[in-house]
Amino acid sequence: MAAKIIDGKLFAEGLRGRIAGHVARLKSEHGITPGLAVVIVGHDPGSQVYVAQKAKQTVEVGMHSEKYELPETVSEAEVLALVEKLNADPAIHGILVQLPVPKHIDSLKIIQTISPDKDVDCFTPASVGKLVIGLPGPVSCTPLGCLMLLRDQLGSLSGLDAVIIGRSNLVGKPMAQLLLADSCTVTMAHSRTKNLAEVVRRADIVVAAVGRPKMIQGDWIKPGATVIDVGINRIDAPERGEGKTRLVGDVDYAAAAEVAGAITPVPGGVGPMTIACLLANTITTASLINGLVPPSDLTA
Repeated sequence: MAAKIIDGKLFAEGLRGRIAGHVARLKSEHGITPGLAVVIVGHDPGSQVYVAQKAKQTVEVGMHSEKYELPETVSEAEVLALVEKLNADPAIHGILVQLPVPKHIDSLKIIQTISPDKDVDCFTPASVGKLVIGLPGPVSCTPLGCLMLLRDQLGSLSGLDAVIIGRSNLVGKPMAQLLLADSCTVTMAHSRTKNLAEVVRRADIVVAAVGRPKMIQGDWIKPGATVIDVGINRIDAPERGEGKTRLVGDVDYAAAAEVAGAITPVPGGVGPMTIACLLANTITTASLINGLVPPSDLTA
């Protein structure tokens, strides 16, 4: 029996609806308009499209949006000065610097300059520390989106075996913390894990975030397992014409869908959740900055 398709696009639409409701209440009851500033350096086409979508959706839910497009040649000092300016701006509750940045700019230095109070991507050491020990604050956007899809699909995750393939600071490591907090038994795997297929076959939950197209094979999946594919890989698609490409995940979707109980597609699975969770995190930071309790329905 084919797996259930987990529709991240539909879930994200519902999440944005809840976010818009909270924005309206913050405005009417507290006079607060949540503000998100996005900084992009250079002209990477993929980043440009992604940032444009962030700005568009920020406005659609009623938030204040600011976008700063800096040239490839901008100095590190100028980027740091902009971040410091946004740190001090009371109209801004969330700051995101789109990565990657040009090689002459130290991305870690930029990240460490962002105020932890406005770190909506959960990149600063202070934000990561809060996540590890369970203090209130924003949660890494993509892992949060994955967790919400898993909870929606499975209900309680307590006691389930979860395997995360990929150990990045962006997805793998924070995903492990979130699943541990939900009482899963978590295994962190990666491209060098011995007998990786056997490790994956034990999992009730598989989160693939390794960045290799179709690396996880269908026969690696435990029958009935839930598969969350974070990978976004562009490969050649000659069947669409010369020079054409298409997007695939880190999982061999067609084969895995024959075995899994539920699976996210690529595109249309995790991707739409990332921006929605960025907006949710901006509500969280705007609430905390103003001494309010963040809404609980934007993290569950």
